[in-house]
Amino acid sequence: MTLDGAKKTYMPMTETMFYILLSLTEPRHGYGIMQHVEEITGERIRLGAGTIYNSLSKLERSELIELITETERRKIYLITEVGQELLKAEIVRLEELAENGRKYM
Repeated sequence: MTLDGAKKTYMPMTETMFYILLSLTEPRHGYGIMQHVEEITGERIRLGAGTIYNSLSKLERSELIELITETERRKIYLITEVGQELLKAEIVRLEELAENGRKYM
């Protein structure tokens, strides 16, 4: 998928997609992603197995993440270059939201 196509499909991004992509800036398997998201959000977000594996399938089909290795029953994923650019674009969008909010609050 191209960056423009990814932007049309995924922006604005759900928190789930945002945190999965953010977690995959380092190689991780599904359960590792779940643990990482809990850790970085102070347990505010707890992803269930169904949510995580459905999201991983969707992101892999869209070529935003890739399977880099599979050992026993664990699939290890990593964000692709297009996924990184999408994540950066979402961060810029969120920064704009926060900046505009601070101006008026």
